[in-house]
Amino acid sequence: MIFSATDFDNHEMVIAFSDPAARLKGFIALHSTALGPAFGGCRMWPYTDEPSAIRDVLRLSRGMSYKNAMAGLAYGGGKAVIIGDARDDKTDALLEAFGRAVDRLGGAYITAEDVGISVDDMRVIAGLTEHVGGIPQPDGYRGGDPSPVTARGVFIGLSKTAETALGTPDLAGLTVAVQGVGSVGYNLCKLLHEAGAKLIVSDISATNLDRAVSEFGATVVTPDAFNSVDADILAPCALGGTLNKQSIPTIKAKAIAGAANNQLATETDGDRLQARGILYAPDYVINAGGIISVTAERDERATAASVANQLNGIAERLTDIYTHSETSGRPPHEVADEMAREIIREARAGPRQG
Repeated sequence: MIFSATDFDNHEMVIAFSDPAARLKGFIALHSTALGPAFGGCRMWPYTDEPSAIRDVLRLSRGMSYKNAMAGLAYGGGKAVIIGDARDDKTDALLEAFGRAVDRLGGAYITAEDVGISVDDMRVIAGLTEHVGGIPQPDGYRGGDPSPVTARGVFIGLSKTAETALGTPDLAGLTVAVQGVGSVGYNLCKLLHEAGAKLIVSDISATNLDRAVSEFGATVVTPDAFNSVDADILAPCALGGTLNKQSIPTIKAKAIAGAANNQLATETDGDRLQARGILYAPDYVINAGGIISVTAERDERATAASVANQLNGIAERLTDIYTHSETSGRPPHEVADEMAREIIREARAGPRQG
């Protein structure tokens, strides 16, 4: 089941955890610890079946390996998924049981917030294990809810993507369509609005949409219509897999730069985007702001300036990817994957003997 799964990528460890009394079931996947302990968030989602949860944890953990590698962080990639509806099934007992599951790994995996898990949830989990990130720090520039920092990094990367695809980093007057205007998407919309961009938004939450319309004057489209809207840039900020063989032929935008993980349903979909002349910002490169902030909690040398420099590095990494893509003729996602794998390979090989 695990080893034969399409998304299994020589993961170092995949474990199932459960606590019947707490009604807890889920999986933790450690893709790579070559660069350090596996660091990645915990997602709570009402998966329809176990294979769907396994697929998600495998894809997300590999994405964290690549994300941390490309961001220059001394951490490997891991992820946890809890099977359940966060609105109805989440309890302190469930979170405490998850904390015990994380603690049993002895620091090989460090958890943090993701979809369905909040800062307050992390505080509960932190009562059972020290291997937790995403706790607010007194200095205010690191830790806590990673969403605003993720949005800031995406904004930086989106500006660079606009410069490459449209010839200008100035977003004033450009139309950006944001899919998912929850925590990250809302903060991204705020930054885009302040920069003078016109906004189109889509979300399954009427409350989220009303807020975006009221505060930013955004235009609303249905989720089914999102990919085909008349926009300069699409910014997927909800769940992944929205870029696929059905949606890609309908896209009118010149670029895609958003926060969602695993936006490409398959690797081939990155090729499809390039064939259509649509510039794609690899998701794990552009959405690294959150993990940059969260890992800074554990770095005594971190300062506000160093965190800001790491966020600005997102634009530099995208520039390298786009340059290599243009010169080699290969799609950006393929170039980024190769860069990330090389960083991990070198770390696994260890220092060269002179």
